[in-house]
Amino acid sequence: MTPVWIVDDDASIRWVLERALQRAQLPCRLFNSAHEVMRALQSETPQVLVSDIRMPGDSGLQLLEHVKARLPQMPVIIMTAHSDLDSAVSAFQGGAFDYLAKPFDVHEATALIQRAVNESAGSQPGDSAGAQPSMGMLGQAPAMQELFRAIGRLSQSTVTVLVTGESGTGKELVARALHTHSPRANKAFVALNAAAIPKDLLESELFGHERGAFTGAQTQRQGRFEQAEGGTLFLDEIGDMPFDLQTRLLRVLSDGHFYRVGGHQPLKADVRVIAATHQDLEKRVAEGLFREDLFHRLNVIRLRLPPLRERTEDIEGLTRHFLERAARQMKSEVRRLSPAAMQALRDYPFPGNIRQLENLCQWISVMAPGQSVEVNDLPPEFRAGALPSVGSGEIVPASPPVSHPLGPVTALPEMSWSERLNQALDEAFMQATANPALAGAVEMSHWQDVFERTVYEAALRHTRGRRIEAAVLLGVGRNTITRKIASLGLSVKDLVD
Repeated sequence: MTPVWIVDDDASIRWVLERALQRAQLPCRLFNSAHEVMRALQSETPQVLVSDIRMPGDSGLQLLEHVKARLPQMPVIIMTAHSDLDSAVSAFQGGAFDYLAKPFDVHEATALIQRAVNESAGSQPGDSAGAQPSMGMLGQAPAMQELFRAIGRLSQSTVTVLVTGESGTGKELVARALHTHSPRANKAFVALNAAAIPKDLLESELFGHERGAFTGAQTQRQGRFEQAEGGTLFLDEIGDMPFDLQTRLLRVLSDGHFYRVGGHQPLKADVRVIAATHQDLEKRVAEGLFREDLFHRLNVIRLRLPPLRERTEDIEGLTRHFLERAARQMKSEVRRLSPAAMQALRDYPFPGNIRQLENLCQWISVMAPGQSVEVNDLPPEFRAGALPSVGSGEIVPASPPVSHPLGPVTALPEMSWSERLNQALDEAFMQATANPALAGAVEMSHWQDVFERTVYEAALRHTRGRRIEAAVLLGVGRNTITRKIASLGLSVKDLVD
């Protein structure tokens, strides 16, 4: 019996995995379609099946459903190049052992397959489900893939979850995804932002009130717990909840009962709570601003959303997604960013994270003069650090003075890179020869080295050490930049750190 079967319509993927498994002394059998696997299963059974998710004919999810119906204990690893939430959740809901996003690290893939072989009875079947709405959650970054896996694993659970991350990273999207892919999906999802409601009204918003409970309470009112009965209550910015109200929330989480404001009859709450915050709750606990026992009640499973600056590889895909959505909303042509404009977005720190990127795409869809968007078409804050494309004729924005042994050299705002370099060289040489202490001791070649170093360092910092991009930016060849890095003694690692 061959322990591992691999099915993928891409011959290169089959070849890579076959070679990697051979090195790991794991014999494998290769297939190019789900139909071939189903036919082979009639006479033989592997220990582990590794399947692509999208193939001609039957998909990997259909194959997964077929295998789990016949062989529920067989570990199935799903591979996909479409790294979105739908793929991960659908795989886990179908009973997959794990989810492998392409492109993958060969060593990690081999280790995962080896673990599946060792734990061949570890997977438990789940209810097969079709793809659910992904709600715009996309990402190739490893942190996002781990998040998708976690949501997939939690899809059959109603455990309390704490979502942490900076403002604008999409914490409510995660909460909605957890609800949508849970057994409570057919019930209500109710959200409440603890920081957006005045303290005096927050208790009534959460638990409701009886008629006459306070001035203006002319009728009985249901709170968010009652509105979310049987479903999910999302408590956003839980770190801003008043301390005395934290005690009441703890009581609900502890025994599942609460009272309306002014009420005397206990009400039972069958609600899954998902909380979110951008704050450091451990720090707030230490400062006495958040109850430690409530923190531990909420912190059963914690999911961290990375800021956009930690997942720059996702910026291009997210930008394309938001631009296409904006075009649909406005019934207009989809805007396309030039390589230089896209690089400007990758270099921007995005303090507002995903929300800021989405707003930018809406701005571009309204304000950009043409379908093709250049750097100069972006808002000023995105143009500030952008460098020109080679041969584009764009003007380099003004930058801080460059330091050298004779003091600052003026950086003129309306110069190309080559013009600025020549100006700086001339100015440096004039200063050197005008200084009696240095006259005759300074050669022009010395200052050329100084300023070449400055320019190459700036380009490599701008491209975060990517040599080919820096070469394109400077208008030199790949061999030239490699030679200059060596001759100038530049450390690319130090420039990026």
